[in-house]
Amino acid sequence: MDWTYSEEQEELRRTVRRFLQEKQPMQVVRQVMEAEPGHDRAVWRQLADQLGLQALGIPEEYGGAGFGQVEIAMVLGELGRGLYPGPYLASAVLAANALVHCGDEVAKKDLLPGIASGETTGTLAWVEDGGDWDVQASTTQATRDGEGYTLTGRKSFVIDGHAASLILVAARTAAGLSLFATEGDAPGLSRTQLTTVDPTRRLARLDFAGTPARLVGAEGTAEPGLVTALRLAAVALAAEQIGGAQACLEMSVAYAKERVQFGRPIGSFQAVKHKLADMHMEIELAKSAVLHAAWVAGHEPGELPAAASLAKAYASEAYWHAAVETIQTHGGIGFTWEHDAHLYFKRAKTSQVLLGNPAYHRELLARAIGLGGGTA
Repeated sequence: MDWTYSEEQEELRRTVRRFLQEKQPMQVVRQVMEAEPGHDRAVWRQLADQLGLQALGIPEEYGGAGFGQVEIAMVLGELGRGLYPGPYLASAVLAANALVHCGDEVAKKDLLPGIASGETTGTLAWVEDGGDWDVQASTTQATRDGEGYTLTGRKSFVIDGHAASLILVAARTAAGLSLFATEGDAPGLSRTQLTTVDPTRRLARLDFAGTPARLVGAEGTAEPGLVTALRLAAVALAAEQIGGAQACLEMSVAYAKERVQFGRPIGSFQAVKHKLADMHMEIELAKSAVLHAAWVAGHEPGELPAAASLAKAYASEAYWHAAVETIQTHGGIGFTWEHDAHLYFKRAKTSQVLLGNPAYHRELLARAIGLGGGTA
């Protein structure tokens, strides 16, 4: 494995960072997170038209750019660093990978180009009210209706589900777990935004009452593709978490240099030095786990189950600890609404739970390396 980035990869990182600094600085993030639909549609279009980010991980034959998971991880790191509030994780990662791995060439050709161009915002709905992130926990029913299907049931914690124009739904038929596609404005679909801790990422509850849908792939064959999509999403989210954790560290170091107490910068005190050193160490270790998982996805896919869960568990804890220590380093000002530290704190907490908390991923890791029953 080569741990060095090419000049093209570094330029991608620099370009995304510059774009977010110019178009979505934190004061703008604060504005759009309070408005509907929770992101700036013009910026979303620019991400597609100017940078081609939505197309990055989609194969070229379906309108994408055909890059790998390492590039996806680099982009997510920058988006996490800037607390970008748009539907990139939902559309370009979850929905795109669910389609890429669905085994349905017709659906890929029909649906992936729209996601790649940014014209379609997609999401994946598989979790239900119980909060079980395992796709096998899905109980939503799909019933044959003429040449199509109708969906009945409820999905919850759907990332950006309140505004997505394409919703991919895990549902059951007589043949087993299957994947379906429906439109965001389909009849019989009601969408409710959930009250969450993190104002920069929207989650929704979707209720299906005879909602017309299109079967993607063959009945009863959805599980392998969905599991792969969720593993890749775990790696992407872990990369986003590392970006956020790095921003917390940089914020804390800068404040420790400028805040004076007892006639000295607080960064000169040993207790503060230890906090910052521990943050740095945790972040670097988690970053290694994430980069390894991203590399594994493209080169050793058989190792992805273990690598993805290791990365997600480690990144979740590193980000959470970094966010907590950032508030501690800033003292009272870190608790105020005006300071950005609390936004990173909230993103860190929700990301820790999203796609499964560290305990869940340790269980998957144990199964993947043969320490538990069943398969991951």
